Amino acid sequence: MTILSAHTLVLPAASLGEEDPLPPLRMQREAHQVVNLAELPEDLRENIQYGRLHSPLPCLNQDGYDRTLTETPFPALVLENDHLRAAVLPSLGGRLYSLVHKATGDELLYRNPVFQPANLALRNAWFAGGVEWNVGSTGHWTGTCAPMHAARVEGPDGTPVLRLWELERTRNLVTQLDFWLPEDSDFLYVGVRLQNPSDVDVPAYWWSNIAVPQSPDRRVLVPADQAWRFGYTSRLDLIDVETDLTYPMRHPRAVDYFFEPLAGERSWIASVDGDGAGLVQASTERLPGRKLFVWGQGDGGRRWQEWLSPGLEGHGYAEIQAGLARTQMEHLKLPAATSWTWLEAYGRLAMDAGAAHSEDWHTARRAGAHALAPVLDELPGREKAWLEVVDSAPVERLAVGSGWGALELKRTGWTVSAGTPFGDDTLTSREQAWLPLLEGRLPVRDDVPDGTLVAWRELLEQAEDNWLVWYHRGVARHYHGDVDGAVEAWRRSGDNPWALRNLGVVTGELVYYERAVALRPELVPLVAEAVAAALDADVPLAERLLAQAPDDPRIQLLRVRHALETGDPGTAHDLLAAGIQLATVREGANPLTDYWLAAEEALGTQRPVPPQYQFGMGGN
Repeated sequence: MTILSAHTLVLPAASLGEEDPLPPLRMQREAHQVVNLAELPEDLRENIQYGRLHSPLPCLNQDGYDRTLTETPFPALVLENDHLRAAVLPSLGGRLYSLVHKATGDELLYRNPVFQPANLALRNAWFAGGVEWNVGSTGHWTGTCAPMHAARVEGPDGTPVLRLWELERTRNLVTQLDFWLPEDSDFLYVGVRLQNPSDVDVPAYWWSNIAVPQSPDRRVLVPADQAWRFGYTSRLDLIDVETDLTYPMRHPRAVDYFFEPLAGERSWIASVDGDGAGLVQASTERLPGRKLFVWGQGDGGRRWQEWLSPGLEGHGYAEIQAGLARTQMEHLKLPAATSWTWLEAYGRLAMDAGAAHSEDWHTARRAGAHALAPVLDELPGREKAWLEVVDSAPVERLAVGSGWGALELKRTGWTVSAGTPFGDDTLTSREQAWLPLLEGRLPVRDDVPDGTLVAWRELLEQAEDNWLVWYHRGVARHYHGDVDGAVEAWRRSGDNPWALRNLGVVTGELVYYERAVALRPELVPLVAEAVAAALDADVPLAERLLAQAPDDPRIQLLRVRHALETGDPGTAHDLLAAGIQLATVREGANPLTDYWLAAEEALGTQRPVPPQYQFGMGGN
């Protein structure tokens, strides 16, 4: 029989900390920029140019995490039958944390033994391992370190279905995940539905990111003969699939391979070991894209794996992925009042080892398809059965997500499925604070504004004036491209650190930053941003700000930069040599290495970059 049960998973975990109250007026640096668009097929080029997100608002950044691991309980929801045991983390974006094949005892996924956020997501915080569900826009989704609603639903065969759902706030898409493990099944099925309840077309994006163990003998199999290579040189190039490409540990550098689907072939991807066994993922037609990502065997790639999994043992992980489009730089148009659905299958593939590792690529991938044929044949029928319960109302609540969905329904009156309810009882004080705006006012309750509901711009413009309304008007205007109107609004908001900071960002006038820091000198993100801006234009101001700045790695890094820019490489080197553990170091950006090399060049020495600073995405 199939059992759905609630458990507590205890992991060594870093604290997520508080959200950054400063609105993300701009995106963090995005590594996936394509410079050779003119060389690409027209449909690929158009999809890349369409729908790119320019800010994660109304979400705020999650950058308050640290790197101190303490034993921490996480709620886990477990589906189990005689063949598989699947553990899902509802408080962390519905991550499929573990999938165990019971007959062999094999963990089919890469299961990270710790929870350690790092700066790789649209909102900054992201963690490695398991299967992550990415919806919204290029990058790791805004909900990856946030809770989802969860409930039990009666399955089409009488077994329990674990349903998770939440409102993806940047696109206002209702995201639904149905985990279904039929009683006699060797495969876990995950039904996905994206609901666009609005009356406008919305850019849609989805990738299921599957972390799998890597080892020298592990190979990736997929029905494709060509792949689009994206190797952090900002180019997409179509290349042939050759043997070395399919072994993750044969890559010296970090690289993405987006496999070109073959006409007439069904969609799947697998990672198999030297014996021909491992995880396979397959799906129905809506999800044709497949990808391999590797960190690479260079110093930077190894350092990233250790950073994401402190105390890493073994060879780390690679990712096999499945998406709506061919590449992760693309967005597709989801029409108004429309839902898209598909079914994914996850399980153990066992095939002839000789065929799996044949030097003839066609032999290997065809053998994989042959071994998987029974599962592929029954997928359409499984999807049809799942769709019979896709709108079924939950029968038992298992976890509560946010109240943002309930709040948006009050504003819009949208119709969403009875299967994904957003009840008034999910509204917390955070969402309730916005309810008066529906009646034309927004009382001042706190001196720290929440993330601006940028879709509520019209209501903000019509509301009774106060400093908070003017502040949010400015953010909403800026988000929608009215920079002059934003500046006007923030000036009318008055002498508060939040509006002053925004004026500093947009106008470049450091007097705003200086006053904002004077009002909130303990707020590290604000001080760090102000110092960085001052170092670009007014070094004496930067020195005054640094003299009173809090003790934080982000501030220490700015002290290194100041020393370099004022001709004091010895101090820069000493600060770096003493050790700076920058929790929020960003993929594709490595100031620690850059500053070390700059100090060495200025000093006329050639001391090697310490291993802990080697986050480069290239080779050694």
